[in-house]
Amino acid sequence: IDQGFMIGVNQVGDAFSCGDAFLPELVMAGEAMKAAIEVLEPELARRGTQREILGKAVIATVEGDIHDIGKTLVGTMLSAAGFEVYDLGVDVPVSQIIDKAVEVNADLIGVSALLTTTMVKQREVVQAVRESSLSDKVKVMVGGAPVTPDWVAEIGADGYSEDAIGATAVAKELVGKKSA
Repeated sequence: IDQGFMIGVNQVGDAFSCGDAFLPELVMAGEAMKAAIEVLEPELARRGTQREILGKAVIATVEGDIHDIGKTLVGTMLSAAGFEVYDLGVDVPVSQIIDKAVEVNADLIGVSALLTTTMVKQREVVQAVRESSLSDKVKVMVGGAPVTPDWVAEIGADGYSEDAIGATAVAKELVGKKSA
């Protein structure tokens, strides 16, 4: 996984970042990686070995928003990088995100919003984490087309990226696993 498939996914990600590849290629690379992991993980388990898990991430598109391409791509890239990902889907209430993070003992919550009218739910997620038992452990990343560094600072989120490749690097930093 690390010596073969990750190298390929990273090459496509680098090409995407430079404008030499486009979203369909990035999606295909992520889907190929996901398919490879689904085939290889049972064999690893049979042999008594497993991939290093970098952390547990709960991801969702906030309540009121049904856009999922970016969130799904981030989830695929996080999974490929070694995160255990719990994708709650779209139009997810804050309470459900927090409940799942508690249930799985998450290290990271990632919430997406494509609509400016739903961005306020990202603030609610950050506030809910800070007011819960998760506040000392869980980091919150936000993303989506209208999200800016100013918004991230205003709501007190821990991380942000404009794309899935950057989000993976930020996630690794937030859980203390620097990108190689």
